Amino acid sequence: MQKILKRWPILLAVLLALACALCFWRFWAVSNLLDSQRAAQRWKGTGERDFAQISCFMPPIAQLTLDDMYKFRNDMAQKLKGASYDIEKERGLYRDAWSAFRIVKVSNGRQSGEVQAVAVGGDFFDFHPLRLISGNYLRPGDVMDDRVLLDKETAWLLFGASNVAGLSFSLNGMPFVVAGVYEHEKDAFSRTAYGDAMTVYMSFSAFQRVNSTDSALANKVLETINTIACYELVMAEPVKGFTFSSVTDKFPNKNTLFVENTYRFEVARLIRLLENQISRSMTIGTFAIPYWENAARAAEDHAARWLAAGLLTAAFPLALVLYELIRTLVRGKRKLETDVLPEAKAKSREFIREQNRRRWERKHPDEF
Repeated sequence: MQKILKRWPILLAVLLALACALCFWRFWAVSNLLDSQRAAQRWKGTGERDFAQISCFMPPIAQLTLDDMYKFRNDMAQKLKGASYDIEKERGLYRDAWSAFRIVKVSNGRQSGEVQAVAVGGDFFDFHPLRLISGNYLRPGDVMDDRVLLDKETAWLLFGASNVAGLSFSLNGMPFVVAGVYEHEKDAFSRTAYGDAMTVYMSFSAFQRVNSTDSALANKVLETINTIACYELVMAEPVKGFTFSSVTDKFPNKNTLFVENTYRFEVARLIRLLENQISRSMTIGTFAIPYWENAARAAEDHAARWLAAGLLTAAFPLALVLYELIRTLVRGKRKLETDVLPEAKAKSREFIREQNRRRWERKHPDEF
């Protein structure tokens, strides 16, 4: 027992080292948990070219029109051209997606309910690869825009089943067809962020069509309704920070919350986040923040806390290792001074005396 008590610092260091490993494993797991934050990594694949993902969230009264978005695309193409990319021949340098939100009523004649509608455009489901239970995603090349992707809860509300692709229903009184049924993300951050809301995805063009015939919007200017609330892009990144600086420079609406998704879980950024917890908790301005960004912000805070815990638990084992190293060096120095060096000096003196004696004997051979 006394031996164990004498070794308590080592035992504590081992326990803290295990805790440190657990903290850093959790930090890594949380940092790589959300698919919505990893579009650049997926787009890069096994290639050598780097990409960066940027999200742009706009306030409700100053959102982006489709014309603004098309002009911005051209501006980004010129940025890539200025960075020596051959935009005419090289494919896959730029991908984008956009979305808008409103509450709609869905019905199949027997059952009905209000759900959150997310109007999407571009390669939205490349950024947000929701898990399909049945059917297919909405794609930019779809010939018809009357297809809607339902979540599992809405499918059960309307049809009492999840394998309902191809069935008809109405959305705000207009006919639509089920494209497929998806399941919400299972991670705790996403579940908390979207709560109990039922959510369907429809094409942006169908969203505009629904808005234009909605009598509830008759007194509102449609140009302020049929606008983009969230714009996301993945672009080639010749040097770190190129995409973010290009977007903030050319984006039509400067009153926008820009998020650099690619680097948000880097250690240096999370340490800065820990240093600025007070300002982090305060949002200046009102932005249309979708649930996936709220989930990412929660995961970001969680990862920062695991990182801090890992660094703190690593401090004592590292300090103990450093202490033992210094103590070993000091002991070695003492042994060197008290044992090794005196013995070496004695042997050196004896060697020198022996060499001097032999030289003297060679010079005076007759004296022996």
